[in-house]
Amino acid sequence: MPFQNRVDPQGNIFSTTARGAWLGNRGVIHNEDKQITRPFKLKAWITCALSFRGRHRDIMLPDRWTELFFLDEATAFSAGHRPCFQCRFKDHQLFKSFWLKGNPQYGFSPKTPVAKIDEIIHSERIAADRSKITYRAKLADLPDGTFVLHEAEPYLVKNGALHLWTPAGYKIPLEIPVEKIVTVLTPHSIVNMFTAGYQPQMAV
Repeated sequence: MPFQNRVDPQGNIFSTTARGAWLGNRGVIHNEDKQITRPFKLKAWITCALSFRGRHRDIMLPDRWTELFFLDEATAFSAGHRPCFQCRFKDHQLFKSFWLKGNPQYGFSPKTPVAKIDEIIHSERIAADRSKITYRAKLADLPDGTFVLHEAEPYLVKNGALHLWTPAGYKIPLEIPVEKIVTVLTPHSIVNMFTAGYQPQMAV
């Protein structure tokens, strides 16, 4: 039985035999039986490289942070994660630079602690009742890498088409009118960051 450690674009944590391309961290959210007991512990939800300086971790050790996995970086961003400062330093720097460029309304600067950005993203990704926060937008206004809901399923926006997300990869793209109003899963400030020029890794 696979561990419950895979994350979908809505931020849900589930079990699957499909492998992920990125590692994630929300703090210690499992119990001694390696079962998920809470959706998060920290506001800093990060995305890490699968390997870093030859380090090895056993999955879900007691009182150690819970290893989560993602199909691709676009999925991780949609769930509300951002690049790790340590194992993905260059990506983290790009993330912060483009996030600031795409979200000038907050008045942040390069010297602003990333914890301040984490607070904004946290307010955009999960509600008080732990449901996923979404918003509505015109499909034509959404950059590549954004996730939307279509017929109650998560789809990735790329090259003017929608790609159905599955744990093992994406299905044949679907073309729908760009004037259509859709429900957006990716946090608003992350979408702004994509518009500003950050290009997330996508498995399609």
